[in-house]
Amino acid sequence: MKLSSAQLPKQLKDVLAPIYVVSGDEPLLCQEACDAIRSAARAQGFSERQVFDADANFDWNRLYEAGASLSLFAERRLLELRIPNGKPGDKGAAAILEYLARPAEDSLLLIGLPKLDAATQKSKWAKALFDAPQVQFVQVWPVDAAQLPQWIRQRLAQAGLAASPEAVELIAARVEGNLLAAAQEIEKLKLLAEDQQVTVDTVQAAVADSARFDVFGLLDAALAGQAAHALRMLAGLRGEGAETPVILWALARELRLLATLAQQYAQGVPLEKAFAQLRPPVWEKRRPLLAKALQRHPAARWNQLLRGAQLIDAQIKGQAEGEPWSGLARLTLAIAGQRLQLPPEA
Repeated sequence: MKLSSAQLPKQLKDVLAPIYVVSGDEPLLCQEACDAIRSAARAQGFSERQVFDADANFDWNRLYEAGASLSLFAERRLLELRIPNGKPGDKGAAAILEYLARPAEDSLLLIGLPKLDAATQKSKWAKALFDAPQVQFVQVWPVDAAQLPQWIRQRLAQAGLAASPEAVELIAARVEGNLLAAAQEIEKLKLLAEDQQVTVDTVQAAVADSARFDVFGLLDAALAGQAAHALRMLAGLRGEGAETPVILWALARELRLLATLAQQYAQGVPLEKAFAQLRPPVWEKRRPLLAKALQRHPAARWNQLLRGAQLIDAQIKGQAEGEPWSGLARLTLAIAGQRLQLPPEA
C-alpha cells in the first residue's frame, strides 16, 4: 500500500507492517520518515537492529540469511536495507522478491530507496513493493516553492515558535527549497527568538550570529574570488560536521544562477535587467558579488561546473568514485576563479 509522509504517523499507531519502503530524493523528509518507523519499531519490541548497505559489492545472501535465521537474542529485529542507487540488480531483485514471498516472522524490514525512475518503477521487484499487501510504501515528495512557506510555518509551530509572514518569506528566500537548511535555520531561531516570536529582525540576527564557517559565508567568499579564504571556510564546515548535501546544494544553486545569468548576458541582455527578470529577483546586496563572479567564466564554463556538481552528487550517493569533500573544494575554488593544488584523495 502506498502512503504519503503525512499519512505515515497515523499508520504507525496501528499494527506495524512486516515491510516498509521509504523512497524519495528529499533527504530530510526521508530521514524523518525512517526515524519515525524506527521509533515505532522500538516501541513495539524490535530492539535488535541490523543494517545492510547494498552497494555494488553487496552479498545479497546476507538478506536471505537474515530472513531465515532466528534473532541472536530471541528478540524481534529491525532489518534496514539501504539501496542508494535504487537499482539492486538481478541478484538483489531476486532477493527482494524472495523476502516478500516469505517475510521473517520476528523481523521488520525497512528499505531505503531514492526516487525511482520510470523504468525502475516498471520492474518486477518495484511493482511487487508497490502492490504487496504486507508492504507500506512511503513515497516522499519534495516541497515545491509554493508550499515552502506553509511548510516553514508548520515547522516553526512544531518548534513552539510563531513567525510573521515577512519572517517566513525571508527564511524561504534564504533556504530556497533546501529543507535541511530550513531545519537548521529553525533550530538557530529557537535559541534567538524572544517570547517564541520570530520577526524579520530575528531572522537577520540568526544570519549575523551564524557559526563562523557558515555555508552562505563560503558562497560569498567564493563569489568574491577569495579562493584561499573560501577553502579555509570549507575546511571549517567539515570540521563542524556540516553535511556534504547541504554544501553541494548551496554551490549548485549558485552555479545554476550564474549559468542562467551568463547565458542571458551572452545574448545581449544587460546584467541589471537579467537580475531583475529572475524569479525571485536577485537581492540588491548580492548583485555586485555575482557580477564579479560572472567576469571570470563564460556561460559554457559555468555549465561545465554545474555538471561537476552533478558528479559530486553521485559521489555523495555512492554512485561514482571519488571523495565528495575534495570535489567540493575543487568546485569552490573554480567558482572563485582559481585552481589550487589539493592533496591526493584518500
